[in-house]
Amino acid sequence: MTAVMGTPRIRKEDPKLLTGEGKYVDDIQVAGQLWMGMVRSPFAHAKVNGIETDEAKSMPGVHAVYTGGELMDMGLWVAPLPCAWPVTPDMVNPEHYPVGTGEVHHVGEIVAVVLADTRYQATDAVEKVEVDYEELPAVGSIQAAMADTATAHSDHDTNKAFTWALEPNPDALNDAFANAAHTVTGEFVQQRLIPSAMEPRGVLAVPSPAGGEVTLYSATQVPHILKVMMAATTGISEAKIRVIAPAVGGGFGAKLNINPDESLALTLANKLGRPVRWTETRTEAAFSTHQGRAQQQKIEVAADGDGKILGVRVHLDADMGAYMMLITPGVPLLGSFLYTGVYEVPAFGFTCDGWFTNLTPTDAYRGAGRPEASYAIERAMDMLAAKVGVTPEEIRRRNYLAGGEAFENLEVASTLVFDSGNYSPNLDMALDMAKLSDLRAEQQRRRDAGESKQLGIGMCTYVEICGLAPSRALAGLAYGAGGWEAGTVRMLPTGKVEVVTGSTPHGQGHETSWSMIVADKLGVDPDDVEVLHSDTAISPLGLDTYGSRSLAVGGVAISMACDKVIDKARLIAAHQLEANPDDLEFEFGRFGVKGSPDKGLLIQEVAYGAFTAHNLPDGMEPNINEQMVFDPPNFAFPFGTHIAVVEVDESTGETTLIDYIAVDDCGNQVNPLIVEGQVHGGIVQGVAQALYEGAVYDEDGQCKNPSFLDYLVPSPTEVPSIQTEFTYTPSTSNPLGVKGVGEAGTIGSAAAVINGICDALSHHGISDIEMPASPMRVWKAIQDAKAGN
Repeated sequence: MTAVMGTPRIRKEDPKLLTGEGKYVDDIQVAGQLWMGMVRSPFAHAKVNGIETDEAKSMPGVHAVYTGGELMDMGLWVAPLPCAWPVTPDMVNPEHYPVGTGEVHHVGEIVAVVLADTRYQATDAVEKVEVDYEELPAVGSIQAAMADTATAHSDHDTNKAFTWALEPNPDALNDAFANAAHTVTGEFVQQRLIPSAMEPRGVLAVPSPAGGEVTLYSATQVPHILKVMMAATTGISEAKIRVIAPAVGGGFGAKLNINPDESLALTLANKLGRPVRWTETRTEAAFSTHQGRAQQQKIEVAADGDGKILGVRVHLDADMGAYMMLITPGVPLLGSFLYTGVYEVPAFGFTCDGWFTNLTPTDAYRGAGRPEASYAIERAMDMLAAKVGVTPEEIRRRNYLAGGEAFENLEVASTLVFDSGNYSPNLDMALDMAKLSDLRAEQQRRRDAGESKQLGIGMCTYVEICGLAPSRALAGLAYGAGGWEAGTVRMLPTGKVEVVTGSTPHGQGHETSWSMIVADKLGVDPDDVEVLHSDTAISPLGLDTYGSRSLAVGGVAISMACDKVIDKARLIAAHQLEANPDDLEFEFGRFGVKGSPDKGLLIQEVAYGAFTAHNLPDGMEPNINEQMVFDPPNFAFPFGTHIAVVEVDESTGETTLIDYIAVDDCGNQVNPLIVEGQVHGGIVQGVAQALYEGAVYDEDGQCKNPSFLDYLVPSPTEVPSIQTEFTYTPSTSNPLGVKGVGEAGTIGSAAAVINGICDALSHHGISDIEMPASPMRVWKAIQDAKAGN
């Protein structure tokens, strides 16, 4: 039998999804269900002076219409929607209930709810609800928030939410800049992004006929966290709430929140004793689901005459939107430790101001703070290379941690300990794959010939922090949850294996990967392993999936539970074979006695013996059912080198991505096929931010591109074939040596693409292009440069 881990394997969960047998929330039908329709504010900031519902109540199929005030008077909530990350003791956190009452603070805030027999009847009735709004001055941007000429919340005298600082040695940082031979400053905008998962969000709450239990089906990444937070905010006993995440069509962070619609469905179903449901439309998604990024960045780098970094200083102004969602204020801080990148930085300082606006709240979006950090430092490194007069790859080599050589458990910038790294081989492989010298020769040929289509080569050497553990470290950051994960492995009497995991997949392939881990550890066929997940009644312990934590924490918990299975099975096998446990060898699913190759038991035979309990060691419990809760000692730190080759048409400003090379290092791999897929998907999302995506708001807080007619998402025709390769530097933070990979592509790609565009246009003196690098934006930069502006 050969090893299972590390070999490509087709995902076992795909056939039912591809053949339409997978059940998403919207596919689940329940007798007696009522559809919710939301009456949403058309204004970003307004007083609600009154709501008239009589006409809506008389519409066909309508069972009830509740205003926000009526819902609040019903006592459905004991606390507002939660923010689990109060980043400072004095952080401002306006109360955020599922419905607005006296004042609304962003377009799309719910002010009334319709319940009807069908979604279409609910939609029609929503249009008949008349709301008397008194429009108030809106804060439609970070700049407006910082000006404080209007406040996003009328009962506040400022828009500032918090100031957070990470400054290990301010004096050393000041000295670094005072003594620098070279300094560069980059000011960058991380535009708002509207998450566009394949499946919109949806919720269905089903009360039991008696007993007070409610089952909540939700398109969520976090069923366990959702259950706890629903109990904490509604007053319904946690023991009475069951949360199920059925098939979930992508999340990317946008489905990890505690949303008003989920709370409304749960409380109304519980109150009325009838199922209540809602499915988001694409237009609603621009207002009802949180958005990503939304930062203004200023990064300063000080270096000596050779370009060796002396210090890095960073300031962020981060847009919270109208309210603090689950981890809104913590998202910009997740990247705070990574603005030093993969580089030796003797002195470092980071500050962040959070600001309220009258825009859709922000929160985690694929990468959550780390793509922003990678973007800033990698753009700054290209600027430093130009200042010093060396190539982008050379400036990176001169500054790599540990000189680019392999290391383990290295303290970085007096803030974190990186578990492992080995950056130079990673860079070398990417440069070889790109055929860099050939590209630069072609670039020079086009410039000399004065061709319209110029070639650019952009690179990014990134590091990310993932795993979101240990719990003690999260406590130090004031994060409200732990970083552990639970896993259970059961040997069944029929020889099969049942696995229960607390990490919840929404496209990552947990069922396949966890089966491979178990198969490798226990010597069984992966097809004989059944993985149960995403149901808090079946998997009561868990902290779910986000932050690239599933494998590095959840998968490791499964592996360690397998070790406990083997330990117990060894004792049973030794008893039945009349041997000393220390004399048993376990290999490929069989316990054998050393020196007696014919004497042994398969683990399936041991499992059946444990089930019958006819011949167990004295005092041993029957069955083999082992649980592990793993809390890692450190984060994991994947890294990689990405190279984007772009072609910029100077006559139109259009940028075409013609080649992309990604060399990533996520430690040991369980399923290389899944790893490659995750890298591809992440790259496309980063490319999308660089070239296409961006929510556009006017000064009144109105989103001007809420639909796919205007909000550009790349299709396969905009993305070339992606070249991927890997280096393998095991993590020291877990016994499997694994690191996360789900967000890696996004963290490396945006900077690589923009660096490529700037490289293509560098002969015009252009050193920055704001994202998204639309044809108009690029063309205007070229014209301004030619005009000497």
